[in-house]
Parts: sequence; structure tokens; C-alpha cells
Amino acid sequence: MAIYLTKESKVLVQGMTGGEGMKHTRRMLAAGTNVVGGVNPRKAGRTVDFDDRAVPVFGSVAAGMQSTGADVTVVFVPPAFAKAAVTEAADAGIGLAVVITEGIPVHDSVAFTAYARSKGTRIIGPNCPGLITPGQANAGIIPADITKPGRIGLVSKSGTLTYQLMYELRDIGFSTCVGIGGDPVVGTTHIDCLAAFQDDPDTELVVLIGEIGGDAEERAAAYIRDHVTKPVVGYIAGFTAPEGKTMGHAGAIVSGSSGTATAKKEALEAVGVKVGRTPTETARLVLDHLDHLDLPHAARDVTHS
Repeated sequence: MAIYLTKESKVLVQGMTGGEGMKHTRRMLAAGTNVVGGVNPRKAGRTVDFDDRAVPVFGSVAAGMQSTGADVTVVFVPPAFAKAAVTEAADAGIGLAVVITEGIPVHDSVAFTAYARSKGTRIIGPNCPGLITPGQANAGIIPADITKPGRIGLVSKSGTLTYQLMYELRDIGFSTCVGIGGDPVVGTTHIDCLAAFQDDPDTELVVLIGEIGGDAEERAAAYIRDHVTKPVVGYIAGFTAPEGKTMGHAGAIVSGSSGTATAKKEALEAVGVKVGRTPTETARLVLDHLDHLDLPHAARDVTHS
């Protein structure tokens, strides 16, 4: 019941010894994530104590992979060093790199996402909350205690809206929740996650969260029309945003009628996706769909104000 991240995943943390890296490594460990090491060339050979577990620090991603068999890295390095960190991870052959860092220059993101793709490394992010498979593993900054395992897949541009939908539907639960990031260039798209959830036998329904700006949601709608047979429920943030304003994420800018919440809602509804105007309405649309799915009645009978 997962895409991209499972209890078998072995996780490195690039930037583990920094303030944010330390804080979120502790949270990932508490969620059951198998964090096998950190990466910091200046502190190689040391260990860092996290409550009852000592985590080794390696001088490079390659050294960490060789020693531990790691297949995931979470990147908490400052923006100026993010490109080098991701390039290093891709050169080492890591399968998945989750780039939490925000404020990375777009030209750096373009370069390292293309390079990682050429090396066979999947990028989640940048400027994202990461991903979580509840009850199994958590790679990033998503709160692990606001939901439980279940059969809903979630893909979202927004961090906080990811958390809110997880909480609204906490009594039903999720297979995997993926925060893809809201920058203009991201390594994993709505379409990538839709394809993975479509192929996951234990994901019964997908929630797609988008926002104003760009055409990612319109392209996702076309993909749903042609390739997705599972029910999809959507939410688009930004119905009240003024035109021509950047709202929140760097990618959330509207030009004329292109990229508006209304245009995205219409594109999704044209292919059969029910779209809520608020997170709570979106959650209720999910509950409506569950009447047609093979889930326990107790889970279907959930309502939240």
C-alpha cells in the first residue's frame, strides 16, 4: 500500500547535522523511518544520537550507500548548495531524492532535475514537504501523527493543504501522500503520481491538490481522461486570488484567464473529477465516492465539520 516509499526504504539525510536536518531526522525516526545515515563531508565518521538511536555520518552519499544500502536521500541543505547535493546523489545512483529546500534558483532546479532524470534518480521537490507512507516511512517534514494507513492516494502542490486533507480524512487513511512542491520546475509531477497510484493495487481513490498558475492541472486532467480508471477528487487553491499576483509559491502566478482556479476546475470536471472549493468540501466529495468502494462501513461513515 505505497508508492515510492515503504518500510523497506533506507534513508540518508543530506544536511542531517544542521538545525532543520536534526529536527526532522528525529521526527522521521519517531515515525518509524529507517534512517541509516547522514551526509556531511566535514563530520564524516561521527555519529549523532537521536533519543535511543545513534545515526552515523558519512562523507558522501556514495559512501553512505555503500555502507548501508540506502536507496533514498532527503536533502536539507541551503539553496546555494542544493544543486551540488542533488548532483552528488544522482552520481551515486540513489533511487529517490527528496529535496525539501526552498528558495533554490530556477536555473539550478532545471539543471539538477534534468541531470537526475538522466541518471535514473527520481526527484521529489524542490520546495516540498516530502512524502509519507503512513505507518511505514516518512521522508521529509510531513507530520506523521495526523492520519493513518488507508486506501487513498494524495498528490499535492501545497504543503499545508496536504496536511489539512490528511487530517480531514484521518479516519479513512492514506496509502501514500506526496507533496510534489510548488516551484515552477519540479522533479515529480501530478501525472507521475497519478500513474503510480493507478498501478498501485491498494490505492482505491486519488486526491489531487493543485493551485493557480501554470498548466500542470490541465495536463493532469488530460492524463486522467486517457489513463486513469480510479476515481479522482480534486481541490484547487486560489479561487479568490487576484489576477497577475504571485500567491505563495513561485509557480502560482496567473496570466489573464490562463492558470486560474476556475479554468483548472473546469478542465478537471470535464474528465469526471469532482472538485471542491474548500478542503472540507473536498473531503466530503471523497466520502461520497467511498460508498462505491470496498471499504469498511465504519470508515465511510466519517464526517468532519
